[in-house]
Amino acid sequence: MKINSQNVQVDAYLLNKYNKSVPRYTSYPPATEFNTEVKEIDFWAGIGVENYKTKPISLYCHIPFCETACYFCGCNTIITKNKRIAPTYLSYLIQDIHQIAALVSPTRKVNQIHWGGGTPNYLNQLQLDQLFNSLINNFNIDQKAEISIEINPRYINRNYIFFLRKLGFNRISFGIQDFNSKVQAAINRIQPESMLFNVMSWIREAEFKGANVDLIYGLPFQTLETFKETIKKTIELNPDRIALFNFAYMPWLKAVQKNIFETDLPKTAEKLAIFQMTIEKLNHSGYIYIGMDHFARPNDELAIAQQEGKLHRNFQGYTTKPESDLFGFGVTSISMLNDVYIQNYKGLKDYYNSLISKKLPIEKGVILHRDDLIRRAVIMELMCQFKINKSYLEQRYNQFDLNFDKYFAHELVDLKSLEADGLVKLFSDYIEITPSGRLLIRNVVSIFDIYLKRRKEQSFSKAI
Repeated sequence: MKINSQNVQVDAYLLNKYNKSVPRYTSYPPATEFNTEVKEIDFWAGIGVENYKTKPISLYCHIPFCETACYFCGCNTIITKNKRIAPTYLSYLIQDIHQIAALVSPTRKVNQIHWGGGTPNYLNQLQLDQLFNSLINNFNIDQKAEISIEINPRYINRNYIFFLRKLGFNRISFGIQDFNSKVQAAINRIQPESMLFNVMSWIREAEFKGANVDLIYGLPFQTLETFKETIKKTIELNPDRIALFNFAYMPWLKAVQKNIFETDLPKTAEKLAIFQMTIEKLNHSGYIYIGMDHFARPNDELAIAQQEGKLHRNFQGYTTKPESDLFGFGVTSISMLNDVYIQNYKGLKDYYNSLISKKLPIEKGVILHRDDLIRRAVIMELMCQFKINKSYLEQRYNQFDLNFDKYFAHELVDLKSLEADGLVKLFSDYIEITPSGRLLIRNVVSIFDIYLKRRKEQSFSKAI
């Protein structure tokens, strides 16, 4: 199913009208539906079924440590400069890998590996090598696998970047957030412009296949004019992909954000203006809007996959790889099989104790039922391809004798108001997201979310 690559259209009125709190839909059901009723045996059973299908695999390693706190951060991190904490964590992380690998058929190939955090480059080169080889030695890695890592540019040098490339990493990402020094000071992340350009030059010199950067809008002291300069410098940096995240200010959930004062944040009108300007500048500079908050160069694999209707989405975001089982290692990591998701313990003590007992460190999860599977297919197809063919879905779930229009009768009624606002087009056999609707895709797909009405709105970030 091919889609039109036309640029998104920005409508300030619609952006403001639909600026509500909705999930990011890196999964369905979202992680807010996880519960403690899911057990180890449920996960074992799920792996057994997927082994029989020889489904591809994606691997994720979580390195939770950071030397300093970034005040905007919503990730699960442990702030410490004491590097002696790393060897112990690494030993348990490798045991975690061994336990899962023992359950997975060696015939199944790994097509994607990602290390996130925290700060993966918190580890020294010897520790990097140890962890990397534990994955290589325990899983069947496809020669064409995407192997990516997030880095903090403040704690890295040229030799380290070349070592990452030598190990086998072929894609790398780092956070810019904002080039403005006043904004950087307010979020406790000072990164001089020269530092960021040096890091990118080393990445290019080391011949990484792709380089991604993150920007955040809605941070303290940002203005339309200052962020124009950030976008200008980002375009000069020439990354292959750009992630433009909306700052989710939720100090009631993330204590570190209490260091940011709400009065210092840009007002809604200013924030929307920043968002509009960024979209226009990136489009004008040749970046293709992929979806949600991601942009890519036209020759990037992500843009090509979307053009060919082969884009996918999981807990790691958009991916070019086929639908795969995701196995997450480390504290808070999420694993995702076809019909069961699990999340590891958040605390180091619980995580360690579980592994000492030779148990999988599962804290919570969710088992998907028929309705979840069907709704997930609709949501992910719309998130990735901006279009869904009703007949395609009916054929995919023909064992359920699915009739799309009857099954989603209420949702189709709700979509009519979005159609009136120009966000979707409803046809007899398919639903298509308009260029304006692409920026509000979270709002559109939330129509199909059966859990949303009973969730607390404050659990999620605003759409814009």
